[in-house]
Amino acid sequence: MVNITFETHSTTVDNENEVCFGHFDAKLSKTGRAQAKELGVRRSHDDFADIFCSDLSRSTDTAEIAFGKRLPVIVDSRLHECDFGDFTHCTREIMDEEQFKRITEPFPNGESYAQAFQHMGEFLNDLFRDYDGQHVLIIGHGATRFALDYWLNGLSAKDAILATKTWQPGWDYVLVRSCEMV
Repeated sequence: MVNITFETHSTTVDNENEVCFGHFDAKLSKTGRAQAKELGVRRSHDDFADIFCSDLSRSTDTAEIAFGKRLPVIVDSRLHECDFGDFTHCTREIMDEEQFKRITEPFPNGESYAQAFQHMGEFLNDLFRDYDGQHVLIIGHGATRFALDYWLNGLSAKDAILATKTWQPGWDYVLVRSCEMV
């Protein structure tokens, strides 16, 4: 069993402008940098074995600002946001209409949510093998959270996307088995 705490990366300039950016390497805004500092304070008493984040700078910057050198941070590209392809930099309104069409059908020149979930399933399998009995923190993206709800809470991909529209200061999950794509 692995206890997982998930936190989203802090706010970016594109988030503030309600633009969706997928694999584009968006920078944290002033608000986001303050949120990252607050994350470090909020999680300062948690006993994480390790911290994982995607290799996109909004996640790595969040981890670095929040935890500095206090805790090891492991960067893993499988924690990426879904690749929106031609829809990179579309508005939130367009993405809200488009994302349910892209659960199994890839975004043009991008990937599907099912493909992003598969990457996350592979990550979770490694976590299950290597971190039994431990507590880890994951700093990621919307698709990371959707995949956690899919794999660990048994939600359909559509329900996982619908269920996670609202932000909160962290989500807790328990990984008790390996993840096989259905």
